[in-house]
Amino acid sequence: MRKRAENSPRLTAAARRAQLIEVGRAVFAEMGYEATAVEEIAARAGVSKPIVYEHFGGKEGLYAVVVDREVEYIVTRIVESVSTGSARERVEQSVLAFLTYVKERPEGFAVLLRDSPLSKQSHQMPALMYELADRIGEIFTEQFKMAGFDAKTAPIYAHALVGMVSFVGRWWTETQKPPPAETVASHIAALAWMGLRHLPKHPAPVVRKPTP
Repeated sequence: MRKRAENSPRLTAAARRAQLIEVGRAVFAEMGYEATAVEEIAARAGVSKPIVYEHFGGKEGLYAVVVDREVEYIVTRIVESVSTGSARERVEQSVLAFLTYVKERPEGFAVLLRDSPLSKQSHQMPALMYELADRIGEIFTEQFKMAGFDAKTAPIYAHALVGMVSFVGRWWTETQKPPPAETVASHIAALAWMGLRHLPKHPAPVVRKPTP
């Protein structure tokens, strides 16, 4: 654990809260929820533990605020990205918005990818990504209604897109010589578009079950 600074600067309540959120995001991204202690957050922020409890009620409260802000940030970016352009352009723009988020806020992306308190099994997609996909599903639902597709199927495509971009995004951030975000986005969008452009309104199974 890092030692607390001897002379922590005096901040307004709002500034201190903002500082703790930034510090908390960095610690959660580095250590994960379970391994993070309030003492570590307080030490890195140069404050005492009671200050953290005063603002957030504890680690869980701070974690919830960090997560909410990250989800709202990426959802807002995606909403903006699908507001203009052709159908294919909107797909590519939404993917690029996600990848831009991954590049600009790596700590936030790490928090969303790490196992949350509700999803501790490493072989499953973290619960936070499900939450993000659900939020994006709301955007897709509206778009599907406008396009005349069955809006009930929108969550399927939202979860597929989030899963695809998330795993590619992790590879993209870890590879030594990553291609430009625009290049990655165009390839993902092309893969998605080849299916979406010919999407039937009521897909039926191609493979039939054998008759007994």
